[in-house]
Amino acid sequence: MQISIGTSTKADCNGAVAEATAKVSNPNLLILLCSYEHLKDASKIISEKYKGVPLIGTSTTSYFESESSDKRMIVLCFGSDVAAEVGIIRKLSSAPIADIAVMEEKVSKIQAGDSNTVCLEFCTNDEERLVTTMNVALERAKIPVVGGTIFGYPAGATGYAMLNGELYPDACCYALIKNKSGKIRTYSENIFGPMECGKTHIATKVNLANKELISLDGRPAADVYCEDAGVSRSELVDNVLVSPLGRVIGDEIFISSPYAIGNNGSLINYKKINENDTIQVLELKDYEEIGNDTRRAIKDENGKISFIFSVNCIYRHLLFNQRNYMTDFLTAMKSVGPHVGIVGGGEQYKKQHVNQTMVCAVFE
Repeated sequence: MQISIGTSTKADCNGAVAEATAKVSNPNLLILLCSYEHLKDASKIISEKYKGVPLIGTSTTSYFESESSDKRMIVLCFGSDVAAEVGIIRKLSSAPIADIAVMEEKVSKIQAGDSNTVCLEFCTNDEERLVTTMNVALERAKIPVVGGTIFGYPAGATGYAMLNGELYPDACCYALIKNKSGKIRTYSENIFGPMECGKTHIATKVNLANKELISLDGRPAADVYCEDAGVSRSELVDNVLVSPLGRVIGDEIFISSPYAIGNNGSLINYKKINENDTIQVLELKDYEEIGNDTRRAIKDENGKISFIFSVNCIYRHLLFNQRNYMTDFLTAMKSVGPHVGIVGGGEQYKKQHVNQTMVCAVFE
């Protein structure tokens, strides 16, 4: 697959765009990843420079080579052996379904084949509603979602999804990418699992509007968490890095990360938990070995890897930095194939919004 990766750490936006787009040639799709400060101007410059070329992007902390940076600009250029359709889903918090008819048209136009198409997306909020809505258009064509909640803008500022040079709040920009020279396979990596002799609980009261888990088994959720994890309430939020909540669905576990204790011992989470969901307090497993297994599977299942795009949760990012493992992680990803990643405030994978997970798309 034809792809070029252009980067720049120049402080001047015009200079950064010039350097990051130096490798661009006959693009069929461009993706911009940059600092919040550069997003507005860089989006406009690139959209005008490459008129008519599909373009999406956002502000983010990015991964390239063996380093992470919140100041680096990256421009991904997909060439002639890629077919691409891009779009925007607006009003995520109120009426995202309004833009699904247009997405359905784009899905029909891309003509997805067998495991050769993916939907890459960057969204600002309301992830569960987004994933459910998008799959109205994507499910029939069997196009998987790999994406991230936009993370990488100053406190109090507005996060934006970018489409063709325009910035949108409360929105999701997406690219339907069809690889005409190979497969596109998707992977997710969970480095947490049930505690030894861990208990299973039922969510007995929730407030979906603010992703609040009020009670487990009829008791304050924070008390149940602290009892299982062996920590005090004052230690709970910091302990989530190594011990999040898990929503159990069959043999699968989808992580929900509490970030605050609410009134009367409730837990405020980054992912919604529904009433009657089965919940476990998880523990950190051997993340180095789990990562090795993921990379081994990617190598085994993909004959010739052209590119890997990943979304790594901010909580994993913090954990790996805390344990001086980030450079090792990025070096290991780079050893599998050309790799660019972003840090997400949450991750979307197929039909689920998840936390504390790494998701990726591998282009063969």
